[in-house]
Amino acid sequence: MERKIITTLDGSTTIQLVDWDECYHSKMGAIQEAYHVFIQNGLDFFDKKPVSILEIGFGTGLNAFITCLEAQKRNQMIQYSGVEAYPVSLDEALAMNYPSQLDAVNGEEIFKQLHLVDWETENSIGDNFRLIKRKQFFNDIDDVGRFDLIYFDAFGFQVQPELWSVEIFQKMYNALKGSGVLVTYAARGVVKRNLKEVGFEVKKVPGPPGKREMMIGFKNFLRNF
Repeated sequence: MERKIITTLDGSTTIQLVDWDECYHSKMGAIQEAYHVFIQNGLDFFDKKPVSILEIGFGTGLNAFITCLEAQKRNQMIQYSGVEAYPVSLDEALAMNYPSQLDAVNGEEIFKQLHLVDWETENSIGDNFRLIKRKQFFNDIDDVGRFDLIYFDAFGFQVQPELWSVEIFQKMYNALKGSGVLVTYAARGVVKRNLKEVGFEVKKVPGPPGKREMMIGFKNFLRNF
């Protein structure tokens, strides 16, 4: 499948899968989307509390990068597990311009570390961020009660509907602790129905630039958090 690096509307880059007309991040702005969906509507629920995060689709490492930067900024302990069946090449990853776009202290070094550290091993990135990269198919995930927050960032339903199935969301529900949260850029009715079928309380909220809505799934969160 042909792959190329493109620049999104906020100036940050992403990888486009040409045959699918699908990108790893929004063409309307990769960084804008990541902050809006996963930080403002995900991590912000856990106001400086220690948090364990599962990312579905490690991809370019953008979501892990901004979460690591937030861990430093907030002095918040974060345990981060990024699952990816088909890791991007090191050359592709290091071609992303996220460190320069975010202009963070030691940003380039941190971003490189995210991609250079070993898979299947816990790695410390700074004082507050622990990363495990797992090379794994999503349907092989069998964690139970381990995570506070899931970043669900799989490729879109229109190209990989099997990743948005009841079976996959049951695994996500099982992986969360008793008051956990799943956040995703998606807003399709079928995705909402599948989330609700496995037990999530689903809320639609305004989406990132270029997208009217996105969804948050709560596992007993509204009652117990």
